[in-house]
Amino acid sequence: MMTINILAFGVAKEILGSAKVSLQPSEKITVEALKVRLEEQYPKLKQLTSFMIAVNSEYAMPGQVINGNDEIAIIPPVSGGYAF
Repeated sequence: MMTINILAFGVAKEILGSAKVSLQPSEKITVEALKVRLEEQYPKLKQLTSFMIAVNSEYAMPGQVINGNDEIAIIPPVSGGYAF
């Protein structure tokens, strides 16, 4: 089992309640699957109009596989995007 450390910025940090969280998927996970899992654990993420995942400081494509040593960041919408 690997541990994925995720950095959160802006409103995403508020939603997660921390600037850094960890997940332990039982197998390799794609960026899209990570987004789904994060939305399940933190339902308020679904209220964002969009958020991106960066892997090793570069925006990631949905099918990209995440490795345990990758640096993951949640990038919230730059302006607005949080609907109540």
